[in-house]
Amino acid sequence: QVQLVESGGGLVQAGGSLRLSCAASGRTFSTYGMGWFRQAPGKEREIVAAISWSGGRTHYADSVKGRFTISRDNAKNLAYLQMNSLKPEDTAVYYCAQTNRPYGLGQYEYNYWGQGTQVTVSS
Repeated sequence: QVQLVESGGGLVQAGGSLRLSCAASGRTFSTYGMGWFRQAPGKEREIVAAISWSGGRTHYADSVKGRFTISRDNAKNLAYLQMNSLKPEDTAVYYCAQTNRPYGLGQYEYNYWGQGTQVTVSS
């Protein structure tokens, strides 16, 4: 059974940084694409970033390009989201997810989800 556990969320001032981690277990991590999504109050869940099984391909939402970096360590079964220059509009619950495919860009492509971690950016 696949399990994904996020950590690293918290409260930070605008302009600050956080690094989210996602620990995966239950199957061969290096085979599958990973993604980070977020959902703000009253808004739909949206993709933030995605990374392919090898780390060779990445995708970012326009709103986070140049500020966020997705990465993975296949030896440790971990995925990361480094968030710099945080803005109040980045406030949301952040979820990591795993697809059954080598790479995925749509929410419908992701089969397993973590419980989420709250990120709050104060102005």
